[in-house]
Amino acid sequence: MTTTSFAHNQWYVAAYGSEIGRELFTRTICGESILFWRTEAGEVTAMADRCVHRRFPLSEKPSRLDGDTVVCGYHGFTYGADGVCVSVPGQKRVPRTARLTSYPVKEQDSFVWVWIGDKDKADESLIPRAPWLDSPDYTTVCGMEPLAARYGLLVDNLLDLSHETYLHGGYIGTPEVADTPITTEVDEKAGVVYVSRHMDDAACPPFYAKSTGITGRITRWQDIEYHAPCLYLLHSRIAPVGAPGPNADGGDPDAFHVEVVYAITPETETSTHDFWAVARDFALEDQEVSDFLWENNRTVVLQDVVALNRLEQVIASEPAGTQELSINIDTGGLAARRILKRMVEAGTAASTAAEPAAAVR
Repeated sequence: MTTTSFAHNQWYVAAYGSEIGRELFTRTICGESILFWRTEAGEVTAMADRCVHRRFPLSEKPSRLDGDTVVCGYHGFTYGADGVCVSVPGQKRVPRTARLTSYPVKEQDSFVWVWIGDKDKADESLIPRAPWLDSPDYTTVCGMEPLAARYGLLVDNLLDLSHETYLHGGYIGTPEVADTPITTEVDEKAGVVYVSRHMDDAACPPFYAKSTGITGRITRWQDIEYHAPCLYLLHSRIAPVGAPGPNADGGDPDAFHVEVVYAITPETETSTHDFWAVARDFALEDQEVSDFLWENNRTVVLQDVVALNRLEQVIASEPAGTQELSINIDTGGLAARRILKRMVEAGTAASTAAEPAAAVR
């Protein structure tokens, strides 16, 4: 068995629901090339993107959908929505092993989630939530950028936001982000890392000044939840200095709230699908604010992409055993590494203990 750094028996974001329709769509998740499409009833289905006959990618034309079946464009093998072959050329009998690996999928909070691993363990209740992304109380902008770096580098990046001061100055970074200490909590059992940074008196970066209209200094809270391996949530609270804090009942009418969501999905050992979304609870109908936040957040994401792509190249060229230094700001990232290592080892052990797979699954 090939050892990977992927955590198996886990849910991963494969796409936005808006990406998948009545066209054959493919995306590689944890090294597995997967074909997605919607049935005529609108349900998302997922199966291996390789015909069992001569391995032609079913996402490649002239392969096509015919009702709720996929017809291979090479020799005409035809598959149902469950991946089972229903027709082969030149004979009436369909070989029993003519079936594609199928994947459990769940559409939730604007994402399409796919289960990588043992299908019998695909518990939908384990999928972390990001309800703001399709809530009528929020307006969301979103995108996805390909990252030519291992997914762990993006996890490190997002759990240490002190880099905003240096890498994202002029957009979301101010001196206070790097200067303010963090608090870190870890739920080892649930696989969740919490990192918080509360700034009582900070400069208002352009990202928030132009979207909220605040002209002075702000109280700025950054509360992170990282649900290993895939979902990252940043709860951002912005208010003018001196404004009242949240009410006892949880209401917070004097602040602006932005929910930043990242889905960190490994593509291969050294490439990642970097899904990002920004949901806000203010200026819901203001298209200019939406356009501004989309453009600026994408710029920030691309700044990370450039830095992490370069970092991947550096790491790949380093001698084995090269050491790195960690400090207090790294406690969240180090906790995430520990959880991911445990998940990878658990998935590897489960795969080793499983019975050998059939030649055609």
